[in-house]
Amino acid sequence: MPTPRNATSAATSTNRLPAPPVGRRVRAAVIGTGAIARGSHVPALARLAEEGETEIVAAVDIAEDVVREFCAEAGIPHAYTDLDRMLEEQRPDLVVICTPPTLHREQTVAALRAGAWVWCEKPPVPTLADFDAVEAEEGLDGGPYAAIVFQHRFGSGARHVKRLIAEEAMGRPLVAHCQTTWYRNADYYAVPWRGRWETEGGGPAMGHGIHQMDLLLDLMGPWSEVRAMAGRLVHDVETEDVSTALVRFRNGALATVVNSVLSPDEVSRIRIDCERATVELTHLYGHSNDNWRVTPVPGTPDADVTAWQDFGADVPSSHLAQLRDLVASMRAGERPRSSGADGRTSLELITALYKSAFTDTTVRAGEIGPGDPYYTALHGGAAGWAPRVSEVTEVPVVPEVPVVQGVEA
Repeated sequence: MPTPRNATSAATSTNRLPAPPVGRRVRAAVIGTGAIARGSHVPALARLAEEGETEIVAAVDIAEDVVREFCAEAGIPHAYTDLDRMLEEQRPDLVVICTPPTLHREQTVAALRAGAWVWCEKPPVPTLADFDAVEAEEGLDGGPYAAIVFQHRFGSGARHVKRLIAEEAMGRPLVAHCQTTWYRNADYYAVPWRGRWETEGGGPAMGHGIHQMDLLLDLMGPWSEVRAMAGRLVHDVETEDVSTALVRFRNGALATVVNSVLSPDEVSRIRIDCERATVELTHLYGHSNDNWRVTPVPGTPDADVTAWQDFGADVPSSHLAQLRDLVASMRAGERPRSSGADGRTSLELITALYKSAFTDTTVRAGEIGPGDPYYTALHGGAAGWAPRVSEVTEVPVVPEVPVVQGVEA
């Protein structure tokens, strides 16, 4: 997918603190014109445009013919190949970033410094160091802020279950399971940038399972420690193709987490066993009320069961659901969900998962910071996992397969 260049020159001024867009439409610009922009972001923005909330004023891509075609199809008035120029000329309120992870940090910083809020596709950035650098560029009070696309948190189902768990309506949460077991074949990894730390940011834990892990954390609250294993069992890649983890939460609950691209029977699943009921979500790429199930313990009063199983009007998880929430936050001048510390938590868990798997240790929340090799690279320089560079060709050399926990089998 053609993508705009990294941009920093527009980010020479200090953050301006724009007034929240009250009484007018939110002016949005889309960066990157690939499938996720066409299939998810533009339709969501267009829906809110129909309601008088937003307008797409510009799109950016390095390929001029591609971005002009994209704008013509979507009715976007201004096409750019230069992010800096677009930010200077259009001064959007919101920049929607739909480019590969390696571009996210510089493009997000450029937008923030130009005074725009940001909604950035996952994975947010390749490392915790990058995330902290982005957060340092946000406004102090009232924005601009940078939010991550974690649309599975949003919608009626997740909102209802989050409230039930927070209120302990079903009793304390005790045991959880988080599963992203998908299937990707060799053709998928034939694309040169896939399966490489530098360009994809990580394997299925980072690029696939991040949505379910983020939803699990949003429902369960802060985690305290993780113990993990990772394997490279099938694919000829730098990253893992499967991982498992045991997670302890601050509230004492325990969870298992599985991320795989080796699973022909594909499913995304979260199950939480509370003292008085089990709540379970089973889907693939998005969920509605029908994908949730609540199973009470025998003898539970009918009134309680009815309340637990009443999810209200069905609002599916979607980019649209999250965008509505984000625009409301912009108008209120409030930090949106999935930004700042709230947006960092899943990236910190994934980083800790990799460190635990590659060092055979238990990793605790808050442990990884400046000076830790995993703070600046998810492979942490671990033998058998870090990219090897040929002294002659200076081209990364992918380790042989299979590898489990950094030891070649």
